[in-house]
Amino acid sequence: MPVSFFDTNVLVYLASGDSVRAGRAEQLVARGGTISVQVLNELANVCRCKMLLSWTETSSFLATIRSLLSVNPITATTHEDALALSERYEISFYDALIVAAALNARCETLWSEDMQDGMRIERRLRIVNPFAKRPRRGAAEP
Repeated sequence: MPVSFFDTNVLVYLASGDSVRAGRAEQLVARGGTISVQVLNELANVCRCKMLLSWTETSSFLATIRSLLSVNPITATTHEDALALSERYEISFYDALIVAAALNARCETLWSEDMQDGMRIERRLRIVNPFAKRPRRGAAEP
């Protein structure tokens, strides 16, 4: 099974009141995957500043995420790769850091609600919006 990488925006739904998206995120996380320390940092910020969770709730949520997904560090190599990816694919530097971390972890799928759904990076990483409406197989496309 291809290895998946999770962008922060997908994991935020696990602690949200959106039961449909939380359910979809739970299904994906249950299959396993990878995140970077950047994702943990962004999650901590969202939990505290936007969701107004306590430090105890934030720490507990992050511990749960760390127990479910592999966590990779951000290195100088990741940083350098992100600079090149940002320029080549014309994506923001922080999105490029996520992409570089996913590539360095040898992931094939990057689950992200914010990046371009279906985009291929370096012929080996595909960005997929897990919440996008997709036509059913066999259904006629417009």
